[in-house]
Amino acid sequence: MIGLLGRKVGMTQFFDERGEAIPVTIIEAGPCTVTELRSTQRDGYTAVQLGFGTNKESRFTRPALGQFKKRNLPPLRHLREFRVESIEGLAVGQSLDVSIFEKGRHVDIQGVTKGRGFAGVVKRYGFSAGHASHGPTAGKQPGSIGASAYPSRVVKGKRLPGHMGNVNLTIKNLEVVAIDPEQNMLMVRGAVPGPTNGLVVVKKREG
Repeated sequence: MIGLLGRKVGMTQFFDERGEAIPVTIIEAGPCTVTELRSTQRDGYTAVQLGFGTNKESRFTRPALGQFKKRNLPPLRHLREFRVESIEGLAVGQSLDVSIFEKGRHVDIQGVTKGRGFAGVVKRYGFSAGHASHGPTAGKQPGSIGASAYPSRVVKGKRLPGHMGNVNLTIKNLEVVAIDPEQNMLMVRGAVPGPTNGLVVVKKREG
């Protein structure tokens, strides 16, 4: 499914025709440049590679710069591939913008969640802390984690303290509330993973 790379701008409210407030995330989606086309005959699969954002040439390796100059393209900061059924109508150097989306349709949005570092079970999994008065001293501890008789060990998958966040997450079936083609802005209902200005991938849902 085709999509766009974008930047998460932030969250706000959007009022619909009935005056109801809808929580939306604003995304600067594109414009993205087609940097490569994959075909079944040459690569074994069909896909389109899109580039988004710019950066100094000093930030790129010489081989990467050579690939852009070979195609007469400016150095693009982010590159992603989108598997598609057909690459007809697409060409290297072509620009794609938010016009590929439609108001009222649904999209899948992928991003990297905020990193929270090492977190305990209360913050990581929503455990309840121990009583703060009348004697108990457990605090924010997970409590007993093993079985004394069988299997006499801590079972795999036990929810324990550890690294939280900084993982790829896809939120599916988000409704497109509004589109602003002039500013390349896309408003979707609900929250989107990642921090402000974080990179997101917006994909059209099939059907």
